[in-house]
Parts: sequence; C-alpha cells; structure tokens
Amino acid sequence: MGRSSKILRLLPLLAACCMLEAGESVLKVPGTGKPVAYGGRFSNAKVMIPDTYRPKAREMRGAWVATVENLDFPKHADAASFRRDYLAVVDNLKKSNFNTIIFQVRPMNDAFYPSKLNPWSRWMTGAEGKTLGFDPLDFMVKEAHRRNLEFHAWLNPYRVVSSTRLRKAAYLRTLAANNFARKNPHLVLEVKRKDGTYSLLLNPGEPRVVRHILATVREIVENYPVDAIHFDDYFYLYGGVGNSDHSTFRQYNPRRLSLEDWRRANVDAIISGVKRELTDYNRRSGRKVAFGVSPFGIWANKKSMSSGSLTGGNQSFFSQYADTRGWVKKGWVDYIAPQLYWPFTMDVAAYAALADWWADVVRGTPVNLYIGHGAYRLGADSRWHRGELADQLRYNTKLREVDGSILFSYRNVFSPSNPVMRDAVGKVLREYWKTPVPCPPCGNVRR
Repeated sequence: MGRSSKILRLLPLLAACCMLEAGESVLKVPGTGKPVAYGGRFSNAKVMIPDTYRPKAREMRGAWVATVENLDFPKHADAASFRRDYLAVVDNLKKSNFNTIIFQVRPMNDAFYPSKLNPWSRWMTGAEGKTLGFDPLDFMVKEAHRRNLEFHAWLNPYRVVSSTRLRKAAYLRTLAANNFARKNPHLVLEVKRKDGTYSLLLNPGEPRVVRHILATVREIVENYPVDAIHFDDYFYLYGGVGNSDHSTFRQYNPRRLSLEDWRRANVDAIISGVKRELTDYNRRSGRKVAFGVSPFGIWANKKSMSSGSLTGGNQSFFSQYADTRGWVKKGWVDYIAPQLYWPFTMDVAAYAALADWWADVVRGTPVNLYIGHGAYRLGADSRWHRGELADQLRYNTKLREVDGSILFSYRNVFSPSNPVMRDAVGKVLREYWKTPVPCPPCGNVRR
C-alpha cells in the first residue's frame, strides 16, 4: 500500500482525535447510554457536544418576568410593596450574573405604566384601571440600569383575554372604560376554544389595530429609556381563529391574497411597522432601542417547506401566520429568541437540529440569535433531567451565531418547584455563569 493510501485510511482516525482534542463527546441518553439522535425521528446522526462551557466575552443572559396570571410577579396593594418585590428580582438577577431582564409591561392590552392608550393592568393591582400612585416602569428601568441590567419591555400585541366563559360583549364590560378593546368591540375577534371557553384578541387585519399597537410602542420608547421592545410568541391563536375574521378579509384585501397569505401580511405589518418606528425614533434621538421577538421554536417543518427544520411539530408559519424566518432575512428584527422548549431527545423537535437550523437562519444577517430555554420544564419527565439545561448551553457554544440564552422564567430560576429544576439551574449559575459578562450589541453581521 502506498503512502498516500495509508494517509487516506488514517484521516478518519485523525479527525476523531482532533474532535476529542477539541473537547467534544457524543451526547448520550441518561440511564441507557445510547447516543442521542440529532434530529429525533428525522435523523439518527450522533450529537457531538462540548465537554465544557466556553462563555463568550459578550453574551445574552436573560430571564423573562411574566406578569400575566402573576406567574413571576404578584399583585400589589401599594407602591412600597411593588418596589420591594421588584428590587428583589433585579438584585437576584444581578447576583446571579444575568445581564438582562425582560419584564412583561403589557400582558393583556393593558399597562404597567401610566398610558394614554392602555389602562393600568389588572395583574398589577388586581383591578384593571387601578393605579399604585407612582410610575412603575420609570422605577423599574432606572433600578435595572443602576445594576447594569438591560431592560427589555415585553409586550403582547393582540391578546385581550386568553380564556373566559363570558361572551365578547359581556367580557368587554368587565374592562376599564378606556380599554381599546372595550371602546372598539368591532375590532375584537371572539374565538371559541375546544374547552368551550372563548379567547378574545385584537383583530390583526384591522388597520386601526395596527396603528394602536404602533402608537403603544411609540409611547413607551418616547417616555422611558428601555433598551428594547420585546414581543412574545402570541400572534394569531395557536388553535386558529376559524372564520371570525372573514368579513375583515373581504374588506381589507386589495391585493386579493389568499386568506393565509393575507393573515401573514397582517402580522408582517406589525413587525415591519415596529421596526420602522424604532428606526425612526433611534435616528431622531441618537439612541439604539432594539426590537426583539421570541417566537415559537418551529418556523416550518422540512416536510412542509424545503427550507424548514428537521421537525414534525406545530409550525408558526402556518398556524400563527408568523413568518419568523422571513423577519430575520428582511432585517425586521434586531434579535430573534426562538423558544426551543424541547430536550435533545424530543422525537419531533430535537434541540440540536433546531439550534443548528436557527443558527443557519441568522448566518450572514445583522440579527442576533438568543435561544429561549424552557427552564419550567425541568423535572417534568425523564427527558428533562438534571443535565439537560447545562447540555443545551454547552451545545450553544458550538454555534458562533448563538449570542446567548434567555430562561423562562424567573420563578423557575429563583423558586424552583422540584429538586431536578433546582439542581439543573443551580449548575448553570454556579459553574457556567459564575462571572459577569455584558450583553452583546445588536447588529453584528456574521460572515
């Protein structure tokens, strides 16, 4: 055998040695020792994962603080208790080396700040329209900045109520008199859910709804030095809206789009509109307020769209009419934070395949990629074991496009509900995030 043939035979072994030298190992299923399938049922390739966490000089370390249903932040009867509880939140984040708080300031067409457009939130005091006698958002932004935390103002654009047994007219009468939905019932969609309750949302196809949401964003950035406007994953309802918007479709469809394309165009109008608002504001003010969206983790399955991911789950492009991939490619967002709330071993939505897919989406664009991790799932079953969150963060370090992580949600980090959650989050905070780093600036084009 010639020398060149021997070298060719040695190449796989040399590659394997280099891989080991780089500090990577095959990820295995706890308890069985079997290699984890890269794409669940769609790819049996092995997942290679770094043995150690290699923090970047700048990376997002964020936490969502959800106020809807008082998930992470309770109702308050006075300003003093609000201030006390909020200071505990930002102090905990600071001590644990987070660098960003994403606080839900508009959970249900309402506000955690004095607004001319939206009533005081019921999740703040227990009664919509009731004030605590001070400006919570001014206080929250200042205290976050005092601790070198970025403050991202989290808004839900359309939601009026997720579930109610009341019909639309009856429910709207329970809202404050100045609530946009109550004042404009014809701009609210009523959708019956499978359990017999109703969801109410502002109609995305109504031009007045678009103008109201853009005005809300404008009001926030012109009055508060927030670092970003942040939208979550609720656009059109996950369960669909049936034919509740067909009259709007007939009235506002000059381009004669299909119903599905028309709905996507409606959501596009909000996303592109917010980007224009912030671009214009930043140009006038000299500031750099970013726009970020945290969508459902699957844009489209490869079976449905050739450019989709190796997945078989719900698809935001079709179910919510949210073209999240398109927003990145068109530069309508400064960062995207897909909610990858699945483990490596998820059969139809495997973490590794999705993280790689999103890294490919942002590659070559100025859009930052932050991964949303479902800390709330830890301990839910054997797939969400003590090492799952740490494994996901280590895997992220393989991908130069991943600029950090956001954990859902605050209470699962600082008030874990089970031992697995406590140990899993504790490992990340003690070993991976043991030293502080700043948040990365938006707009880094990757070659």
